[in-house]
Amino acid sequence: MRLTEYRTVFIQELSAIYDEQEIDSFFYIILEDFHHMKRVDLALNPDFELSPEFLKQWENVVAQLKEQRPIQYILGETEFYGLPFYVNEHTLIPRPETEELVDWIIKVSKVASQKSQVKILDIGTGTGCIAISLAKNLSNAKVYAMDVSEKALEVAQKNAKRNEVTVEFLHQSILETEDLGQTFDIIVSNPPYVRHLEKEEIRKNVLDFEPHLALFVEDEDALLFYRKITELAVKNLNDNGQLYFEINQYLGNEMVQLLQQHNFQQIELRKDIYGNDRMIFGSI
Repeated sequence: MRLTEYRTVFIQELSAIYDEQEIDSFFYIILEDFHHMKRVDLALNPDFELSPEFLKQWENVVAQLKEQRPIQYILGETEFYGLPFYVNEHTLIPRPETEELVDWIIKVSKVASQKSQVKILDIGTGTGCIAISLAKNLSNAKVYAMDVSEKALEVAQKNAKRNEVTVEFLHQSILETEDLGQTFDIIVSNPPYVRHLEKEEIRKNVLDFEPHLALFVEDEDALLFYRKITELAVKNLNDNGQLYFEINQYLGNEMVQLLQQHNFQQIELRKDIYGNDRMIFGSI
């Protein structure tokens, strides 16, 4: 079967679950992963034949997509800030909003840093996407990354090797940490911030497949991780040290107040590409 013919089947199989744009995105992601072809390559090779082996692989992906399993988990990888990352059910899938946070840190650091080495700590690293992207793009950065999940750290270590960067990984629960044991110039975190009351806003493919440990926090203490990390940042940031968070879009004002209460300066709340309060910065 020609791949252009199978594309019609692919669309028909998934049209009851996904919209046309998302199906189109899936198709070309798989095309590149399986055949190392882009959209233009298929247009230039309309007679490209699917072997029986590859047809089975396509059909297997379609079966999993029908169960609304994320395409990144099906293929076992994704792209973040221009870099390839392994992902699995033990790690959150990196998102574009987090790329914005990384870009903010990189741009500020390249302009502001006069140090020969900048020490950075990423708390709740997951795939390692934040830590690894910073290590890759900041030549003077010594990067540390912490996570409570051993399984997540295994993925992060593979990603560091894949992207040829050095990151020191720490298996540690931030909630059980009283002191970080050393000081840093930058602390960054994208901790769990989705309240259970917001579950109805979460898509099925996220709710059913991504790790709840990295997603959810109790309704009555939504700032649990932020408060703990902020307290540690006060102790463990160097003079003029910087604290960055990705945040719950509904709690921007509360986050500003939290940093103010701990005497952070130059506090800045930023919106993401979708217009939601998503990032905050403060210096000590």
